[in-house]
Amino acid sequence: MTDGQADVAVLTIAKGRQEHLLRLLDGLSRSLVAPSRCVVVDLNAQPASLPPMPFPLLHHHAPATGLPLAAARNAAARLAEAPKLVFLDVDCIPAPDMVGTLGAALGRQDALVCCEILYLDAAASAAPASADELARLGHRHPHRPFPEQGSRAEPNAGLFWSLAFGIRASSFAALGGFDTGFTGYGAEDTDFGFRARDHGLPLLLTADTRAFHQYHPVFDPPLQHFDDILLNARRFRERHGLWPMDGWLRDFARMGLIDWSPEGDLRLLRQPSAEEVAAAACPPGRAF
Repeated sequence: MTDGQADVAVLTIAKGRQEHLLRLLDGLSRSLVAPSRCVVVDLNAQPASLPPMPFPLLHHHAPATGLPLAAARNAAARLAEAPKLVFLDVDCIPAPDMVGTLGAALGRQDALVCCEILYLDAAASAAPASADELARLGHRHPHRPFPEQGSRAEPNAGLFWSLAFGIRASSFAALGGFDTGFTGYGAEDTDFGFRARDHGLPLLLTADTRAFHQYHPVFDPPLQHFDDILLNARRFRERHGLWPMDGWLRDFARMGLIDWSPEGDLRLLRQPSAEEVAAAACPPGRAF
């Protein structure tokens, strides 16, 4: 049950993770202020099965190999037909006040507005729970400092978080959306944050609402995305003059996979072995 409908479209990209998507939609159905539309860009070979929702739901089936996140997000924005956009990762369950709160923030200021993400472990993700219970079970990210209350302007564009953020549709268009030259996983969101900063669009971190990240298997470092990370890191450095994802690059160098330094170039030495990829899998209890 909602208190009205916002001029906000909620956009999500789905490939696999059907149960995550259903929990996202269930959470969205509990919004205090409903979105004007939810757009699901479905990259699966076979279209996902979606339930009826108490607001307009546009299911855009666009089968894709790989994970073309930038192109899919841009497609979702084109289909939004709303002056305010909220991008929500398929792994996230929105708090009941998320749509209304991010929409109100965008009404007050032209900005990139990110809300805090609380991470759920496997058990918390699987069991139905209220937003209050999810808040009790969720873990704050140790490297993503959010204010305790209200909003804070964040000068470090590298802290832009694409898991759950709002932006005016006009500003998204002015930025040209996400750069589709970034293919697959890694750095397309950091590039977007840097370009927003260069365009004069401030980054706001708000404690006024949140989303809850559902558990999925984690690899540290993410060797399953090794080739994408190298390709996208090079593209980012060519544009912005510094290396993104430097923690992962440092791990790859330590493993003897690449020759790299923060001040130097990047050279591929070898591909990770299947055994190394498997060994990077984190235990199920790890939430992030």
